[in-house]
Amino acid sequence: MDRLILLRELVVIESCRRAYGALLTDKIRLPHTPVLAMQESVMRFTGSENYVATRDLTLAVNAAITLQRPLLIKGEPGTGKTMLAEEVAAALAWPLFEWHVKSTTKAQQGLYEYDAVSRLRDSQLGEAKVADIGSYIVKGVLWQAFECASQSVVLIDEIDKADIEFPNDLLRELDRMEFFVYETRQNIRARHRPLVFITSNNEKELPDAFLRRCFFHYIKFPDKETMTRIVDVHFPGLKPALLREALEVFFELRDVPGLKKKPSTSELLDWLKLLLAEDIPPEALRSKDHKLAIPPMHGALLKNEQDVHLFERLIFMARQNR
Repeated sequence: MDRLILLRELVVIESCRRAYGALLTDKIRLPHTPVLAMQESVMRFTGSENYVATRDLTLAVNAAITLQRPLLIKGEPGTGKTMLAEEVAAALAWPLFEWHVKSTTKAQQGLYEYDAVSRLRDSQLGEAKVADIGSYIVKGVLWQAFECASQSVVLIDEIDKADIEFPNDLLRELDRMEFFVYETRQNIRARHRPLVFITSNNEKELPDAFLRRCFFHYIKFPDKETMTRIVDVHFPGLKPALLREALEVFFELRDVPGLKKKPSTSELLDWLKLLLAEDIPPEALRSKDHKLAIPPMHGALLKNEQDVHLFERLIFMARQNR
């Protein structure tokens, strides 16, 4: 009798094991349980060959995936905020939909636009398609992402460029992942909840109601160790002496007090590209007494005349005080 009970328990356990295995391989789908939620639980971003991501940054990306909330990324210009979304999409093999915000951008444009002017012109010309109002609806970035057949990544780039009402106008759409098209009486709902990246240069405060719906991460400016790894990705054959001297000059330049605009990571990469193209040796980056001098090709690092004049004055004063 005990053996029979044990045999039945083993059969039940084996059945459960097979059912669980089938569930993981997507052979069984539970009712009212989106497959997306199960997929997102195993999708993890660990960085890529083209992007050096710190541990804090990878944790932030994976937290946004787990919570299914937009990831709001702030940081200095040129710290790789936009590139992060591109690399995450590439690493996870998800389609990327980009929405680059301008000062005149309205939230409605991300959903759809109704081309009333074209419809009026076609009606005057007697076009037959005038009766089909749907043919005059231009789908926005969010609509395209909502109807995507697979999981996708949406980049809302530089949201702080728009007016203060822009984030508030997207609250419902980001919360429920749906919106209503009044012209055609359609309710558009996301087939798969996209992973949303929202970047900001921290030039303008965002509404609290909007911030509450996001997971936030601030990209700190890379230290020398991280910057070395970033440069190695873009210039794998760079001579150690040139890299060491260039980074010393770059970080000393960033530490100059009173700079109106500090050079960014992307500007460092541009500068190194020019140094390699002109075959400039490491010793040319400093004066003969190994003091800081105006670096060659400094136009890649200093982008306004006030900073150039400030740097020149500091170097002149340093030489006078020898």
